[in-house]
Amino acid sequence: MKPIKIICTVTNDLNFDQRMIRICTSLANAGYDVTLLGFQRKNSKPLSPKPFKQVRLPIIAEQGKLLYIDFWIKLFFKLLFIQADIFCAIDLDTIMPVYYASKLRGKKRVYDAHELFTELQEVVTRPRVYKMWRWIEQHTVPKFPIGYTVGGYIADVFRERYGVQYALVRNMTLLRPIEIPQKPTRYILYQGAVNVGRCFEYLIPAMAHVSAQLIICGEGNFFEEAKLIAQQHNLEEKVIFKGYIAPEELRQFTIHAYIGVTLFEAVAHSNKMSLANRFFDYMHAGVPQLCVKYPEYERINAKYEVAHLIDEPTVEKIASGINFLLKNDIDYARLQNNCLKAREEYCWQHEEKTLLKVYENLVKN
Repeated sequence: MKPIKIICTVTNDLNFDQRMIRICTSLANAGYDVTLLGFQRKNSKPLSPKPFKQVRLPIIAEQGKLLYIDFWIKLFFKLLFIQADIFCAIDLDTIMPVYYASKLRGKKRVYDAHELFTELQEVVTRPRVYKMWRWIEQHTVPKFPIGYTVGGYIADVFRERYGVQYALVRNMTLLRPIEIPQKPTRYILYQGAVNVGRCFEYLIPAMAHVSAQLIICGEGNFFEEAKLIAQQHNLEEKVIFKGYIAPEELRQFTIHAYIGVTLFEAVAHSNKMSLANRFFDYMHAGVPQLCVKYPEYERINAKYEVAHLIDEPTVEKIASGINFLLKNDIDYARLQNNCLKAREEYCWQHEEKTLLKVYENLVKN
């Protein structure tokens, strides 16, 4: 019997999407024939070998409406002819071509919502953009009765809006053995998308009041603005932009970091109700972190205190929170030990069981 073929679609660089690497690896290890399909940027690095197939589609624009129009057309026609049994749309920005291609071909489809796309800050603050994405959500999500998402809040919203019952597959890190190294250089680490709403307007100026470097690993729609903020505050030597870092190399940056940063502005509900990958990446590396006191982080921190929580992301409170972790060795050691306990519970080995059950039920039905 031939393995079930699953096509997963994304709008990002395949080398750096750690959640999709985990998901596709788990599906491939379970016996599925998995293809991860994304787009090719001008500066995309060669693909790293993975236990699943990877396909890139060239694009003529790297941002704005033209990116989506171009990629959606190419993705739709690719999906019309590629061998597949199940199409998986990752987030709202690939759902349209997946829906129409799966409908025309009579294939099963599933929705993987990494976030509540219509509640992103860069969407809700632009009325026309919000109206477009909300229409897409209303038009397509009810047509995806099977799906999964990263947080209970998002699952509740989809159930209330569209009557769909989505499983919870959280952004947790694969549990690996670790040995915490000596950290003579106490640097602060931000890893992940450098996007609007991630508090760089406050984090970068806060570093003027901190006796340590901030290393930023990642890029995004606020990358150039973040570099400009560092220049404006004369912090070029204190705030280091590394750009995209391959997952294996990023793990070395993480485990050697002294403090991690997980900050969001509460302008949009998607930010306030988030549960970011980096929160668990820091936890699994035994790295205490600074977080805003939002529900998902507060709930986990109440069980295992792994983070220093602040009420709101301001320059003063961010600087104060980082300095608290830098200067209080006893409190730091307590949080570090709690990380090592929490990682045993909050790990991908537990989450992948739910993921595999979703696909098992989809195949059976």
